[in-house]
Amino acid sequence: MKLLYVHERFGSLAGAEANAHITATEFKARGHELGILHGPPTGKGETAWNETFSARFPLSNLGAQSVRAALNGFAPDVVYVHKMADLSVIAALVDSGVPLVRMVHDHDIYCMRSYKYGYFSRKICTRAASLYCVFGCGAFLVRDGGGKIPLKYVSYLEKRREIALNQRFDRMVVVTPYMRDELLRNGFQGEKIEIHAPVPRMGDPNLRSSFSDRNLIMYAGQIIRGKGVDVLLRALALVKTPFECVILGDGNHKAYCEQLSRELGLQEKVSFKGFIPQEDLKAYYRECSVVAISSVWPEPIATIGLEVMRYGLPIVAFDAGGIKDWLTQGQNGFLVPWMDTVAYAAALDRLLTDKSLARTLGSNGLDFVNREYDFNRYIGDLEVMFEAVIAGRSHEKTGLAQQC
Repeated sequence: MKLLYVHERFGSLAGAEANAHITATEFKARGHELGILHGPPTGKGETAWNETFSARFPLSNLGAQSVRAALNGFAPDVVYVHKMADLSVIAALVDSGVPLVRMVHDHDIYCMRSYKYGYFSRKICTRAASLYCVFGCGAFLVRDGGGKIPLKYVSYLEKRREIALNQRFDRMVVVTPYMRDELLRNGFQGEKIEIHAPVPRMGDPNLRSSFSDRNLIMYAGQIIRGKGVDVLLRALALVKTPFECVILGDGNHKAYCEQLSRELGLQEKVSFKGFIPQEDLKAYYRECSVVAISSVWPEPIATIGLEVMRYGLPIVAFDAGGIKDWLTQGQNGFLVPWMDTVAYAAALDRLLTDKSLARTLGSNGLDFVNREYDFNRYIGDLEVMFEAVIAGRSHEKTGLAQQC
């Protein structure tokens, strides 16, 4: 099978890039031919991406022209779109008649703000895209960190067009039932939606935490406002047990969080380590007693949770989005009411003071993730889906030819 990926970046960056690369690498190992139509490089991990994708087609300012060049140059059996906001690219793919599958990593397709919560209140939105987004939410103006003016205009009509274009894809791949419900709420056909959680590879079977007296709390992820690192810091300020916390990652909210940490008197307890390569995370897993997931935006899934469960670690997280689809209160960690910093601190205190409980919850998580999230089954299910999409399009063409 010739499989063409489409993604807005090239190289390592965050969860979307990690999923795109790990699946493509495994498809290549299974004998499939991989190409990619991509946006600008990230400056990280590009060597590995070059090794995986035998054919590479950079996007130009003329999106439709770039699409035609990729389709003509690679002649894919199916196109697998990941994150792509350029509607000229999406429209050209839809008009091409090539079988199309889209991985829905987040809320970009149907949310004008892209993160599904109020900018000031942070209250999670449960509405479908509608005129309320304009007149009630004010989502036609969003933050623009890269522009000369800190705000940019978002067109509601273009968002409706984006939804309509994506509704014409053969399949929409979502990561949790929560995300399936979001698509259904926005008018997508249920029969075109499939749930395939982005399963991480197996962890090192010999690596388990020592749950030492160091009482190490770990956060790993982007440091952007929706990830709630500032809320985590406010919860940490309430923790009574002596602890250390490492914040692993970078983002545009990092400077604010570093300042807040100092204001809360946490500078001796909390350290910001920046971006850490995947392999180097193991040293932290070995020492960690609990993993903190502090997202306050409605996470599609938060794959870091699946990853750390592979190492037998318990998790504390806010009940936001799809996290509750894999984190069960009192089973593999603690699912805390949204934005409740007092309850969050209490959950951390309990795990830090009761290492037997922490080990038990971590072991339960390991059993759960190994049972429910098998990597080989995940890749195999994606292969079956791609083959079904290709066969379905072939059947349609045959039917049309017979009618003519």
